[in-house]
Amino acid sequence: MPKAKIITGLDIGTYSIKALAVVKKPESEDLEVLGYKEVPSFGTRRGIVIKVDEVSKHIAEVLNQLQKDIGKNIEDVYTNISGSHLFSTPSRGTIIVSRADQKISEEDVHRVIQAAQAFSLPSNKEVLEVFPREFIVDGEPIKEPKDMQGLRLEVEVLALCAFSPYLKNLTTAVLNAGFQISDITPSSLASAKAVLTPSQKELGVCLLDIGGGTTDLAVYEEGDLVHMAVLPIGSERITYDLAVGLKTDVEIAEQVKREFGSCVLKGGNKKEKIKIPQESDTAEFLTFSHKMLVKIIEARVSEIFNLTEKELKTISLKGLLPAGVVLTGGGAKLPKIVELAKKELALPARIGVPQGWEGLERDPCLSTVCGLVLGGSEIETRRWASPVLSKGVTAKLKKAFKIFLP
Repeated sequence: MPKAKIITGLDIGTYSIKALAVVKKPESEDLEVLGYKEVPSFGTRRGIVIKVDEVSKHIAEVLNQLQKDIGKNIEDVYTNISGSHLFSTPSRGTIIVSRADQKISEEDVHRVIQAAQAFSLPSNKEVLEVFPREFIVDGEPIKEPKDMQGLRLEVEVLALCAFSPYLKNLTTAVLNAGFQISDITPSSLASAKAVLTPSQKELGVCLLDIGGGTTDLAVYEEGDLVHMAVLPIGSERITYDLAVGLKTDVEIAEQVKREFGSCVLKGGNKKEKIKIPQESDTAEFLTFSHKMLVKIIEARVSEIFNLTEKELKTISLKGLLPAGVVLTGGGAKLPKIVELAKKELALPARIGVPQGWEGLERDPCLSTVCGLVLGGSEIETRRWASPVLSKGVTAKLKKAFKIFLP
């Protein structure tokens, strides 16, 4: 890149909005953390921006705080999109190679990927992004077609699609806060970029980002994205179940979950009672057994894993991912969740956290925002290196913003 550019990730979640600003170190590919801020989120529901003005106000708040901390202006952001309106579908594109010498150019690769996006969708849904899985040159499957010779070029892609009104709400909220959008990435793919290794993606792995309102899922095999989905259940449902089961307020239920929660019944006296004050200004106490607490939490977390298993079954990968499942997001901080994941999914499991970020906690809650700046760094680097890619990125953004055009 000609000069160091501030890259800002903006993670708009159900319960919080996080902003992370980084810059590439001189003569290095490493990223230097300039600052991080987080504010409560209001106006979103299960990952979807519902109240645009409310969300816009909090976006402006967190980014203005970040600008003040780092002493630099932020003009554009790399942000995320979530919600169960997101879905993935396979597609195929075909073109005739354009050059007379039949040598496949970068422009041909770009054209065939564009052709793969020409499939029918309802008028209120649109393609957000496409991921090539395999190219085919004159009937022969290959991974990298550029500079090969052939007459006919085909590609198989996974297209990620979104509900246009929800995409409009998201983009309007950011633009109204006074900032431009450089790119929009599904939360699961951002988190995957931050916590998954190339080896895991090659072997076959499922990432589960358990947020407050949703659980975002991404599956990789042979290095490629093969499936993406958003499950309409997150850790907030555990809190609500506890509030009902323990007959207490949601705030107390959240406290109980954080301090005493577990996905698997631990050893010791399972019938031992836990007693905590209901309110600071009263003598009333909430009393419950650890066994009851675990029973409620385990049931809801198992439901998340059951839905995950159904998604894996649809792509014939149930129990067939050697690198297993990687859990991240705030919900992954529940004690013993790895043990329950292994039991329910019959796969290896571990917690995924962003690695090597000096000045940031190794916290699964930060996976999405870290992944957004990593993706932004890659886009900025390739944009200067490849005019064709730059054109592709510009076309993608124009498509995302076409809802604002007359």
